[in-house]
Amino acid sequence: MPSAPSSKPRILTGDTPTGQLHLGHYVGSVKRRVELQSTHECFFIIANMHAFTTRAEEPQEVRRDCLEIVRDHLAMGIDPARSSTFLQTEVPAIAELTYLFAMLLPFNRVMRNPTLKDEIRDRKLGDRYSFGFPLYAVGQTADILAFRAHSVPVGLDQVAHIELTREVARRFNQIYCGVSDQAPDEEHVTLGGVFPIPLADVGKVGRLVGVDGKMKMSKQLNNAIFISDTPEEVRKKIAKIYTGRQSLTEPGDPGNALFQYVETFIEDPQRVDQLKDRYARGDNIGDGHIKQEVAEAVNRLLAPMRERRAAYEGDDDGIMDILLAGCQRANEVAEKTLARAKEVAGLKFFDRTLRIDR
Repeated sequence: MPSAPSSKPRILTGDTPTGQLHLGHYVGSVKRRVELQSTHECFFIIANMHAFTTRAEEPQEVRRDCLEIVRDHLAMGIDPARSSTFLQTEVPAIAELTYLFAMLLPFNRVMRNPTLKDEIRDRKLGDRYSFGFPLYAVGQTADILAFRAHSVPVGLDQVAHIELTREVARRFNQIYCGVSDQAPDEEHVTLGGVFPIPLADVGKVGRLVGVDGKMKMSKQLNNAIFISDTPEEVRKKIAKIYTGRQSLTEPGDPGNALFQYVETFIEDPQRVDQLKDRYARGDNIGDGHIKQEVAEAVNRLLAPMRERRAAYEGDDDGIMDILLAGCQRANEVAEKTLARAKEVAGLKFFDRTLRIDR
């Protein structure tokens, strides 16, 4: 039976399956998702087709990583009773909207996307990337707009994708719905637009530095802390954070990578201020002591996550049931959006129904 429509504002966000999630994902986006489950209608996409932009020759690994990400979601506090987690490839409306939206964006505009340019550089792709690689930037606009999301919880590096989505939504509403190009974003739907203009909802920590102390935390850069890491592995990784400081009495920079961890994971604000003050003055406090305190705080955070994740290890059937329910709900919403979009664009000729089962 179709679900009753929700009166809550809707969010859409998610992850590309490139392996297990890490602390950077949690503080940058997932923590915010957990908070919003009580107040918003939440859709969380596993973007498995986007994974094929760089891993098309690893289909079984991508499939495995889809299930691992759901385990991480559950461990981090995502509740399948209050949200819908679904697979991108099981919602065909997304692919249709991607094709339509690609007609509304100049190629040069897509390639100017700074996040896309950074990924080409960081992955050392040169000019060897597939045609589908830049297309995924358009696909992300379809991921979001298929659900007519009001906001998108993301890390700082994804804000450029949200801006591209906002451009597509405005252009579609102007061309096909007659919304004025002078209309305020918040009035597009009331003026007849199909798509709301979504906002980026950046977490408190928009970009967590990895344990190398330099680059954004990333599995590919081997500088990540995973929720499945043991307490000892966490301690060893945090011990690697480089600050450049030489002695206990040398004034340090409380703006360095180590202190991002202090501010993010030590919950007592008075203790944070005390550590920053002593560090800045060189008051006989070493990096090693601070790293130990940070590791203890991170392990306190991760302990219940490890426990929850362990409960789902090996339970692929349970994970598949969660995904099936999420995909069914996602298709209810996305098919309605697609039908509206095709109708105003003159592309709808017949009604269709869509059903998925295991």
